[in-house]
Amino acid sequence: MRRYFESLRPADRSAIDSVPDGLFLVRVDHVEYRWQARKPYYQIRFAVLEPKHLAGCLITGRLYSTTRAMWKLSWFLRDFGYDTELLGRDEIDDKNLVGLRGVVLNLDGFAPAAQWQEPSTIPSTNISGSEVA
Repeated sequence: MRRYFESLRPADRSAIDSVPDGLFLVRVDHVEYRWQARKPYYQIRFAVLEPKHLAGCLITGRLYSTTRAMWKLSWFLRDFGYDTELLGRDEIDDKNLVGLRGVVLNLDGFAPAAQWQEPSTIPSTNISGSEVA
């Protein structure tokens, strides 16, 4: 059986190269839990709110829920203002994740949305990468 997928055509490399690294104020647009025996994870789609010239762009990433990666998932939940009562019971409700806002550093780091004003004054040329492993 043949299937046609428009997205299989060669990608426009200039669009990929134009996506800047750095800090983004984002809103959680969609969340889906994916269970895999070795590495279960949350597939998260973020909608960029700022910087303004990238507003509306989508960033998709994974946050693993393995024992070793739980620190990063907890960091994300805490900084994006997830329900503290559910967090205290070690529960994640996917519906409660949609709409949360925060700051993303190339999916390597997170911060509360309230801190957006502080890093937004830093020129993007000074951001050389993440210090989070």
